[in-house]
Amino acid sequence: MLDQNNFIKKLSVVKDDLVIEWDDEKQSRLYSHWLRDHCQMPKSRNANNGQRLFSVISIPQNTSIEKVKQDERGDVHIQFMPENYWSIFSQEWLLRNCYNLNSHYDDRSEKNKKLWQKTSFSNGLPRVKFINFQKSDNAKLEILRSVRDVGFCIIKDASTKEGLVQSVIAELGFTRETNYGKLFEVRTEVNPNNLAYTNMGLGSHTDNPYREPVPTVQLLHCLESSTKGGDSVLLDGFNAAKILREENFENFENLTNNWINFRFSDEKTDLRSRVPMIEVNDNNEVIKVRYNNRSIDTINLPAEKIRPFYLAYQHWGEVIEREELKVTFQLQPGEIIIFDNTRVMHARTAFSDKGKRHLQGAYTDLDGLYSLLNILENRNND
Repeated sequence: MLDQNNFIKKLSVVKDDLVIEWDDEKQSRLYSHWLRDHCQMPKSRNANNGQRLFSVISIPQNTSIEKVKQDERGDVHIQFMPENYWSIFSQEWLLRNCYNLNSHYDDRSEKNKKLWQKTSFSNGLPRVKFINFQKSDNAKLEILRSVRDVGFCIIKDASTKEGLVQSVIAELGFTRETNYGKLFEVRTEVNPNNLAYTNMGLGSHTDNPYREPVPTVQLLHCLESSTKGGDSVLLDGFNAAKILREENFENFENLTNNWINFRFSDEKTDLRSRVPMIEVNDNNEVIKVRYNNRSIDTINLPAEKIRPFYLAYQHWGEVIEREELKVTFQLQPGEIIIFDNTRVMHARTAFSDKGKRHLQGAYTDLDGLYSLLNILENRNND
């Protein structure tokens, strides 16, 4: 983390770079076109939303830095030629945004998460009271930070009113409607179109990998649980991917480089996607995991890739079923779990056909939740 109290010790221009020597001995070298493109002046940026008012193609190819100076506040003034255009940058902005000193902003990758396993929650799973969620932005912030950092949170002491899960989503983001509807019921059915609607146990999986884009957040609200069994199971898919990479890098790369097909079909729906089981960004950091053996379509890879793929696939399946990686608990009536469907795999144990188990579920997306998280954190920082 950079010290935001750092100050500029020296400014110079070398060819088409602005060179900044900071007082902690770090150095920034900023390309003239980059600086012109990131101009913060009213002529270049909309004051209300910060969006650019010009296109990159309007920056002359022969753009250079003619002069650079600091004023009494420390702000840096730069004259660009041939436009004869002056930009002003604060020291703080230059330090915070310098590409020499800062990595890409990526709030989705494994690098910025707290990876966990079964023993990680010695003080209990993250829980927030429903009444606090209703009344306090700080409680919302606690939930959103938990989803961001560990991938899930449980809202406790809510009612068992049907449809409540949608009002929770309305406070955090927007409902993602699918072929299952805005709200779906998780309970045993006759001739179900999905194994989730039986009393069978379900292995670790992510939802809807056959949909692109996938619903990135799932909520499940327990309305009734009077049957034996039916425990909820969660697993950190990013941690599982890290373990796979450490144990066999070739298997890890096999699952990031080979895309496969997922499919779901019934009388009214036929959904298909082609995606990797483990998705990485440009820094080879995990940003999404997918696993749902019930929904994998025919695996069509070149013949020479089939054997190594199955070695990787089976290794991945074995890792995500390791008991030491799972947290298991009973979701109680009036509890709502919210989790990141691109990271956290979920499962359940089988349950008795005596008694009742009824959950209502709905989907939303991370962009809405992260937007609210950013707004609330910005308010706290003001």
